[in-house]
Amino acid sequence: MNVEAAISPAIAAPNGTPLIYKILLLLALMSVMGGLFTGIMTYSSIGYTDTFLTDWLSAFLLAAVTVMPAGFFIMTLLTALAAKLLPGLNEQQRNLVIGVSMAVIMESLLALTTAFHHVGFIEPAAFFNAWFNGLIAALPVALLAMVTITMTIKPKIERFLKR
Repeated sequence: MNVEAAISPAIAAPNGTPLIYKILLLLALMSVMGGLFTGIMTYSSIGYTDTFLTDWLSAFLLAAVTVMPAGFFIMTLLTALAAKLLPGLNEQQRNLVIGVSMAVIMESLLALTTAFHHVGFIEPAAFFNAWFNGLIAALPVALLAMVTITMTIKPKIERFLKR
């Protein structure tokens, strides 16, 4: 008998993929994406300094506990909305809409947390500049990554998560 199934049926279905594998896959994907984008935003906000790695890591951790969990729910919501509001589009076309939407939404939120971490809200103009510069720096990379992921990897991940 499967040890995980004996501990909790919610962790592993008898013929399905263990829940822990699903969680680890999503965490790995979110960490790579969030790490890349917060790194770009940190560089655009403060440049490469002696404290860059600690500045980036702390911005990444802030995003990891705030924006990234929200990203999972936003992706689920956008997928459901696209299926309902865009029934005339095929799956690839809907995935393209979702990818572009996710890139803009997530980069805006990541830029928000990164600017808050590096600049704070005390000086509104400095905060806005840090947010805008981070968004503009990471958005092209995010658009490419999110569109590529939603067009190629997302359908495979969805099948994996349904098992």
